Amino acid sequence: MTIGIAAVLLGLGTWLLLGKWMTDGMEPLADGSLEYAIILGARVNGETPSLTLRYRLEEALSYAEEYPDVKFILSGGQGPDEDIAEGEAMRRYLTEHGVQEERLLLETESTSTYENILYSKRLLPDDVEAVTIITSDFHLARARMIADSMDLETDALPAKTPKSVEAKHHIRERLALIKTVIVGK
Repeated sequence: MTIGIAAVLLGLGTWLLLGKWMTDGMEPLADGSLEYAIILGARVNGETPSLTLRYRLEEALSYAEEYPDVKFILSGGQGPDEDIAEGEAMRRYLTEHGVQEERLLLETESTSTYENILYSKRLLPDDVEAVTIITSDFHLARARMIADSMDLETDALPAKTPKSVEAKHHIRERLALIKTVIVGK
């Protein structure tokens, strides 16, 4: 009986700790002081950004308007069920909504959050040591943890999560955080 209670308490404590990490990952909030922002990709339906990706892009659009000197790395490859790379879908969406092409850098090879950060970092000038990460609120902690492991300082711009997928993403992200802590990716 004592082992069962201990296991339940350990599980509950871990769940709460991971939730705190996810909340803490949204701070500090981006203030336009960093020259580059990385927008992390999400599913594309055919050539159309999913709702999750649109929410990220809407945050980026507001940020681009408020901070006209910030450049954006659009990071995301093409999944087997996507007609175009996520980075390309983001480029189309942002330019159609008025963001100048010269502010956008494309990264279209990544297939994971780890690769998003790794490949995006390669597009940065050598002297850039800090970037803004734009992704869903639940995803920021892990993305920033990965960036930190690559000696890249970050601030955050959280995008809301669609209600229809919120529970699924929050559970999945907790498991992914555990994996990142253990494996580093």
